[in-house]
Amino acid sequence: MAGTMRNTKIMEAVTQSTTVSKQGLFERAFAFAFKGLVYAQIWEDPVVDMEALEIQPDSRIITIASGGCNVLSYLVADPAQIIAVDLNTAHIALNKLKVAAALHLPDHAHFHRFFGQADSKQNLRAYKEHIRPHLDETSRSYWEGRDLAGRRRIGGFSSGLYKRGLLGGFIGTAHLLARLYKIDLRMMLTASTLEEQRAMFEQHLAPVFDRKFVRWLTDQPPALFGLGIPPAQFEALAGDEKMADVLRKRLEKLACDFEIRDNYFAWQAFGRGYGKGADTPLPPYLQAANYDLVRARAGRVEVEHANFVERLQASADASLDRYVLLDAQDWMNDQQLTLLWSEITRTARPGARVLFRTAAEPSLLPGRVPDELLGLWDYRAADSLGFTARDRSSIYGGVHLYVLK
Repeated sequence: MAGTMRNTKIMEAVTQSTTVSKQGLFERAFAFAFKGLVYAQIWEDPVVDMEALEIQPDSRIITIASGGCNVLSYLVADPAQIIAVDLNTAHIALNKLKVAAALHLPDHAHFHRFFGQADSKQNLRAYKEHIRPHLDETSRSYWEGRDLAGRRRIGGFSSGLYKRGLLGGFIGTAHLLARLYKIDLRMMLTASTLEEQRAMFEQHLAPVFDRKFVRWLTDQPPALFGLGIPPAQFEALAGDEKMADVLRKRLEKLACDFEIRDNYFAWQAFGRGYGKGADTPLPPYLQAANYDLVRARAGRVEVEHANFVERLQASADASLDRYVLLDAQDWMNDQQLTLLWSEITRTARPGARVLFRTAAEPSLLPGRVPDELLGLWDYRAADSLGFTARDRSSIYGGVHLYVLK
């Protein structure tokens, strides 16, 4: 019964149309796909997040959990508490696995091998000896169960976790499509300068988006389900442009605006995992310099299988001060947005900060959340433009910061 209720909540979160419409069918297909593992790695830049949030020692953060990378990375900034909520069973299990691993694996070498490489049979032994005894029954059942392909889910950590999940499958399909055009996307990882990156992109990658098949394919909403983009967000992302042109611009930013050697998002996109070398980039929570901090503070993370708004409704007035919504608002109608911001405002401490991303460039709140409610918040427009420019994941049109007046 609990699983059925959660699946219903996922359906409610992404569906805005009737079941008999084409849009409604797309939305229900996305909801079905979203019930499994979507993000083995979260695609929001935690360095930008921490800059925007200005986390303090007394900060109480509530965030959508997603793949858990940012949840653990925020610990580097020393908050008092992090509440990570998600409706996706797989994401909850992954977050609980990461917290247990941070607390109970013997050292950074084990931790890095488990999540930084995620492709070693030694990880299965580490799971049994150090992590499994500290997982709750639901999480153990998830990881020791089998996916739709019949594979044990925990086996992903011995064969390449980042090639699994909806996003991992999407990236794998992109590599396959590129090979059909005689392009090896891994070549981007060999570039040593921004100039080389730009030259490779212009010569090899940009022309692909002019191919008729690619332009047709990217105009089909289900083709982008692997990016975690529901039909409603698909429309916001495309706007008045062809989707192929939008995706080309986003890929151009990823490939050309940041040095490959410093951007682990590029390694995931072009290499389907983190690099093997000692100097390849990693999320903050996996960096050796941060390991002791993450391990010492991992007990401050609370992972809850819950709806974000309902978790806020269960919270006391003025009890939270940092809110991370990822791109969830792109999925919401005006009524849902108003309820969300009413609860954020009620639970917010003075100086609270709300950070979110949008598929399109502008903030989606003006004109959709009542002026008297939104007027209580200061939109940091100039800062938001800077955060957007510096977000190395490059997938979003806008990164937005609101601060309680």
